[in-house]
This record gives sequence, structure tokens and C-alpha cells, in this order.
Amino acid sequence: MAQPNLLIILTDQLRRQALGCYGETNLPTPNIDTLADGGVRFANSCSTYPICVPFRFTMMTGQYAHTRQIPGINWRMSPAERTLADEFNDAGYDTAYVGKWHLYGGSGPSLMKRPVPREYQGRWHKWQGFEFRNSHFDSVYFEDDDPTPHPLKPYQTDGCFDVAMRYLQNRPQPQKPFCCVVSVEPPHPPYEAPAELEEKWLQRDLDLPPNFMASSEDDLRITNARLACETEREAVLRQRKVYYAMVENLDQNVGRMRAFLKEQGLDENTIVVFLSDHGEMGGAHGLRNKQLPYEESAGIPLIVSGCGIPAGRVCDEPTCTEDLFPILCGLAGISPRDDLPGQDLSPLIRGEQHQLDRDGVMLEFVMEQRPKMSLFNQSWRAFRSRRYKYTVLGESEGMQPWQFFDLESDPYELNNLIGGAEHESLIRQHHQWLRQRMSETGDHAWLAEAFGIEALNAWVPCHIGG
Repeated sequence: MAQPNLLIILTDQLRRQALGCYGETNLPTPNIDTLADGGVRFANSCSTYPICVPFRFTMMTGQYAHTRQIPGINWRMSPAERTLADEFNDAGYDTAYVGKWHLYGGSGPSLMKRPVPREYQGRWHKWQGFEFRNSHFDSVYFEDDDPTPHPLKPYQTDGCFDVAMRYLQNRPQPQKPFCCVVSVEPPHPPYEAPAELEEKWLQRDLDLPPNFMASSEDDLRITNARLACETEREAVLRQRKVYYAMVENLDQNVGRMRAFLKEQGLDENTIVVFLSDHGEMGGAHGLRNKQLPYEESAGIPLIVSGCGIPAGRVCDEPTCTEDLFPILCGLAGISPRDDLPGQDLSPLIRGEQHQLDRDGVMLEFVMEQRPKMSLFNQSWRAFRSRRYKYTVLGESEGMQPWQFFDLESDPYELNNLIGGAEHESLIRQHHQWLRQRMSETGDHAWLAEAFGIEALNAWVPCHIGG
């Protein structure tokens, strides 16, 4: 069998609960749902470090963000890193990257229309990308090493899909298999969508989850978290409605892409992977943004469909960002050159394996350098098992137990079980699993002693003199 083509659709800030196939009741997403029905949908897929830059670093390299001490933003990936493109290039693939990159470093309006130098493009053969824009009706892309900006009109998602389809239709070596990434910012803020969709959604009433605006004492421990109080309710509702309009536009473009693949005769030998870099809170727990271990923030869609993928399967195994690099390689029959911390789940996807030999996955937040942002000077780690999620949070005296949720009986994370004696043995087990994973991956963070388990990386005061 010929090597399959790989099309990776990467969206930004799409929480998995916002899709019909993941249980969203407000918004039908027929094209993404059909994609899921035709393949494998991961029900508990997670963004290890739920903010743009560290996710993208890990997806491109397979490495944990803590190995490079990556902050939430304002970080530049070294050209020395071996990337996903290197693996596919070496395997004889045509590789292309279209859309948002966000691995060249920096932030602010002055950088939003700056090209990414060729040596910082991760060695994708064809580059039609941009660093980031955050303005969906005024976006541009740059081609290869040409500094000329090309408009993405009229709306960024539509424009990126158009560029990707033109590339796939006009590849100079169509006999070669391709690996193509289409990376779009929406539904990342700003909250703006095509006028007809936005107008439609602003007229609608929404079904709201039980944790909407339900802030708690747990949330108040997050430094600088902007709690959405009752006076902000209408503003948060408006954002949530426009967010759905942006997701509907995305779903329409997934439908356009699937129709294009069929028209071009590419559908039978192409695997489509649909995912997001992280989610967003959208008013859940009274919070707006991301960066947090809650399901709305860390829970992402992961759908694999197409050539050789069994249809109609749902996998409950938790996944992490570190799995993506080996999964994408495994789907193409490629063995990565280097040892990687994630796991190749392609045998699970193809139905050759039915359960993973691991207890769960680690999630993390390494650092926030922006004083006005939530989690400034704080770090957290979490361990996500099949049923539970355990989280530690800390500043200068080590990360300490913070939250423990039973996601089966409490999917909206309203009942923190961390202080209950009834669950102490389960919590201790998750703390041990977290400590073990931190240790074996060289995590530098200080995990405080808890439940009789020795601290990890504790800072020891140094006294000089006699």
C-alpha cells in the first residue's frame, strides 16, 4: 500500500465540548461530526500545556515544554530542534505549512504582520504561514522566504483553507505523498465571525452548562484570574455566542475541504487529523480564558479519519500533546529518529490495540511572565487518569494539592474532593503517578511533600560561612 497523505487541521482555542460529536447541544457541527463518524474520536484528549506557544512547540518536536522552560508566550523555537517536518521530509513526503505558526517569538501589534524567517519555519518544504495575527478580517500570509504579505480574504479561516486547497491542487510533485498542516486562529479571540453567522447567533438563546459563572474558592487561588462576576454576564454570553458563530464557520470549511479531497480523488489515500491547541473557559467557573487544568481549557478535540482508519470508534483513553508527534509519524508508517516521551497511538487508532499500558497523562503549566495575566508567578501540574484528574498548584514553597475531580460523576468539575478522607487513597495514588512522571521526564518544578510522599526538586537553603 502506498504511503498515505496526511492532512492536519489545527484550530486555535477550540474546546472539545463545543462540537456536536462531543456533546454540544447549542451548535450542530455536521461536517466535523461526519469526519468523526468516519474514523476515531478521542473522548478524553488533552492539551498538556493549554496555551498556544508551548502546545505548538510540543506538536512540532514531541518534547515536553518543561524541558525548554517554555513560558506561556514570548518564546522562540531554535532552528536546531528536530521537527515533524524533518521526519516527513526524510520519509520522502511533500511537506507544507499553511497559517498560524506562533513559534518565532514575541507578541504585540508590531509583530502581527512580520514574516517568519526561512530558518525559523521548521523546514516545511512549502511555507504559506504567518506568526500570528489576532485579526480575522485583516490577516496575511507569507510564502517561503518572500517578505511580501498576501491577504487572507475575506475571513482568515476561509482564506487559509483556500490557500491549502490551491497548494494541494497544484503541487509540483503530485506523485509524492503529502503532509500538510492547515492552522487557523478562529475561534481564538478576537470574537468576530462572518456577519451573517454572527448576526444569527446573537439572536439565539443558549443552553448553558451548570458551571457557567459558578466561581468557587478554588478559583480564587489563581493569581490575577479575571472572575466573570454577574455584571459581566451579558458580555460573556455575547462572546460565547460569537464563539459558536466562529465554530460554525470552521465546520463549514471542514465540509469544503472534505468535498475538495473527494473531487480531487485524494480522499481514498488521505488521513485527516482534526485537533486544537487548547480550549477556553467561556464563562465556566466564572473564568474567560485558558491556561487552566479545567476540561474547558485543557480538553481538546482529537479526530482521526480516512484511509485505513476504522469508522465509528470512540476511544476513552486520555491523550496528551506529547503523543501527537509519534501518532502522526505512526499513521504514515514513520519511526521517529529520536526517543520521544509520548506514545504512538496509531495501533490503537487502527484497532490493532484496545487499551494503553499506562495509568494516564501529565498536564502542566510552567510559567507566566506577564504580570497582568492569570497564574503570574504560579505553576501547576496535573495527572489525568481515565476517570479522575488531580492537580497541584504552587508558588515559592512548592506545588501542593489543589483539586481532585471525579470526571465520571462530576464532568463539570463542581465538587472538589481534595480534602475528603473518603478519596485519600485515590488522591495519594494520583500524586504518586504525577511525581513519577515528573521525575522520569526531568521536570524541574518543586512538588511539595504530600500524603507521606517525599517532595521532588525541593529547594534547600544554602548557608555560607560558619
